[in-house]
Amino acid sequence: MPRQTKTFLLERFREMGIRPATRHGQNFLIDLNLVDLIVESAQLTKEDVVLEVGTGTGSLTAMMAERAAAVVTVEIDAHLFELASEQLIDLPNVTMLQFDALRNKNNIDDRVMDAVGERLNEAPGRRFKLVANLPYNIATPILSNLLLARHVPHSMTATIQKELAERITAQPSTKDYSALSVWIQSQANSEIVRLLPPSVFWPAPKVTSAILRIVVDPQKRAQIGDLHFFHQITKALFLHRRKFLRANLLAAMKRHLNKEQVDALIDDMGFTFDTRTEQLDVPTLIRLAEKVRAAAPDWKL
Repeated sequence: MPRQTKTFLLERFREMGIRPATRHGQNFLIDLNLVDLIVESAQLTKEDVVLEVGTGTGSLTAMMAERAAAVVTVEIDAHLFELASEQLIDLPNVTMLQFDALRNKNNIDDRVMDAVGERLNEAPGRRFKLVANLPYNIATPILSNLLLARHVPHSMTATIQKELAERITAQPSTKDYSALSVWIQSQANSEIVRLLPPSVFWPAPKVTSAILRIVVDPQKRAQIGDLHFFHQITKALFLHRRKFLRANLLAAMKRHLNKEQVDALIDDMGFTFDTRTEQLDVPTLIRLAEKVRAAAPDWKL
């Protein structure tokens, strides 16, 4: 299997008469040591079923197929799918899919989950992991939606934009702390493995990237009474992150709770009227979400 160097990419793209598609966020990792680092960081074993979103040329796919039980890889671009198919044709543990991995911004395509499920069911004790050089434009919905998917990954190891990695790992009362920070930290432990300069990609993006590793913690997930409700209420509370929490709660619950009920919730939580959402840590937001759900169980964003 040829390694994904810039020379290899230039030759193959020239042969096929194609160029990287900016609309699909195609930036290929050409530093082979960093490709190795992604695979090492994922800690793959023969019990793992890997989902890769963005097959590219199949270079990372082939490396993972050597270590994992199976790889399900999804590529939206027909030309890249054809190129990767030539490289991966002799690997029986690789399932290739050619369509958008997202059904919409809030859902993974059911066909992706079907393929992952088939591979998981082939042997007892298999684990599901995401490992991918994620296109920037779909990184957020892929990482966040997988936590609500039919099959929830054991871990997610991905190259993403540095700013997104900083948002996911951000702490309360910082500029990057957001609904996404809370959503992922409420269920997983995250760490930035390495920052990646633009020069390690072809074409070089205009931003710095990062390898991020997220390990899902079942005990954390079990503390959330209703994951869908928590996901929605967190987004609502961070919609205007600089506003006071009371104003955000009133706006979110306007058809479900009146001012007196919202004020009672705030008082019950021990907040003041000038408390801001961005000041609250994850355990506090989980407790608040549960009180809101008890008061307005039919609420939806």
